[in-house]
Amino acid sequence: MSPGPDKGFSGIFFNVKRIYLRCISDSCRRQAEHSEAKLKQVYQAQKITRAHAKHEAKKWRGGRVSRIKRRSPTDPKYSNSPGRPRTIEHHQSSIRPKVVLGNKEKKGITMNFESFNLHPHIESGIRAVGYTEPTPIQIQAIPPILQNRDVMGQAQTGTGKTAAFVLPILQRMMDGSRKHIRALIIAPTRELAEQTHEAIGQLGRYTKLKSVTIYGGVNQNLQISKLRSGADIVVACPGRLIDLMDKGVIDLRRIEVLVLDEADRMFDMGFLPDVRNILKRLPVQRQTLLFAATMPADVRDLAESTLRNPVTVRVGDAVPVSTVSHAIYPVDPHLKTPLLMKILDCTETASVLVFTRTKDRATRLAKQMKRSGFLVASLQGDLPQNKRQEALNGFRNGKYQVLVATDIAARGIDVSKISHVINYDMPDTVDAYTHRIGRTGRAARTGDAFTFVTRPDRAFVWTIENVLGEKLERRILANFDYTVPAPDAGKGSGRLRNSGERPGSTRVPKGTPAVNARSSSPASRPPSGARRGRKDLSQFPFLVGSPQMKSRRSHGMR
Repeated sequence: MSPGPDKGFSGIFFNVKRIYLRCISDSCRRQAEHSEAKLKQVYQAQKITRAHAKHEAKKWRGGRVSRIKRRSPTDPKYSNSPGRPRTIEHHQSSIRPKVVLGNKEKKGITMNFESFNLHPHIESGIRAVGYTEPTPIQIQAIPPILQNRDVMGQAQTGTGKTAAFVLPILQRMMDGSRKHIRALIIAPTRELAEQTHEAIGQLGRYTKLKSVTIYGGVNQNLQISKLRSGADIVVACPGRLIDLMDKGVIDLRRIEVLVLDEADRMFDMGFLPDVRNILKRLPVQRQTLLFAATMPADVRDLAESTLRNPVTVRVGDAVPVSTVSHAIYPVDPHLKTPLLMKILDCTETASVLVFTRTKDRATRLAKQMKRSGFLVASLQGDLPQNKRQEALNGFRNGKYQVLVATDIAARGIDVSKISHVINYDMPDTVDAYTHRIGRTGRAARTGDAFTFVTRPDRAFVWTIENVLGEKLERRILANFDYTVPAPDAGKGSGRLRNSGERPGSTRVPKGTPAVNARSSSPASRPPSGARRGRKDLSQFPFLVGSPQMKSRRSHGMR
């Protein structure tokens, strides 16, 4: 018997209602489960974030775990918006000093060499050398180099550029095979190459890594022998390096890191074609580091064609370091040597570096000062390598108080105790002035830079002042007679010549009667040792009154 209409309708309605409620229940349960899973994911992400932050804090503090505190949501600086990440503060009880990062100061961050997580053997070498805090160029350059990034660094001399690339190279060399060349450092001068080689030996004394120097002026057989015995790092000058590459005695096929140190100086010395020749023979897949004190157009062009997506590091402007005080001494050319000796007599100095423009002048000035009782040596390009090294070593250990050098030493001398740099001759460019002055005031020490200025040099002084942004102090030395006339050229005084004069030549004052150089009459001959004047064309009738005679022959006679 079938149910009635009312009862049938009620049963159907009850079943639909039960199914509907069950669906709602299932939906709510699934939604609740989904929400619970989502909450777990959020909680896990926050937990990972906190753990990561704690780990980073531990690394940054050199192993000391810092207390991490999140800001309260009521803090106005706190925000949960997606565009602004959660702010985490690191608290530490000790007061930390400021550290200069580039040209800016970043407060509350203590940087030391342990922050770079270097190999323990490298850290032992750093402590043995006595380094405690990295310099600004090291703080900015070492991290990207450790990340295998190409780096273009600009910083003045004396700011620690050498350690900025030596330490990451040593760290990289600790892993992998040895006894074959994996890093190549190219330097413009022998002195700079030796300086870099010594830095590698000091910082890597516990790593058992081997470095070899390659440069000209010495027997290459010893260098070849060291290469064949196995080397990890080569520090080379371009000329000798190309010679050994042409002979096939050096294998650069497995180079991993290339460093162009003092690149601007290399271009000044005409090594750009040699550098490009070397680059063509190196593996394409490598890390390239370029460091310079200035960035002229040639250096920038080479960087653009050689470096791949480089990190640019710049510390300070292209001006001398701020720890050096500058002063100029106006003086006549014939009084430079007496003024130099008078300054050294009345000034308290440690080690003094004197720059001249020519090799011959450096040698003669050193001899003249030695006769006057000064402990002096000369350094110039014509000296053999053993003499150059002896002069540098004697200057470092105090055997010589004064070193007279040409610009070859502007990039190759790293003597921390140089208290004074004296420009006996004005440099040719502002960059050369910067490199010379960079020999003092190194490693945050103070120094003094004196420059002798003659009348033709005054215009260049204004250029230097524009770069420095300040007026240089003019000094007149007390108890020095500036009125002494120039010695007569005929008396053979033996004084140093003015820049631009030829050996054995003196200028003839205006108004001196011209004499015939070919005349055999004793009365017409010039005084012994004096420069002959302009030819008297009246003695040559075929030249007088002939306007058709052009300049070539007449200039040849003159």
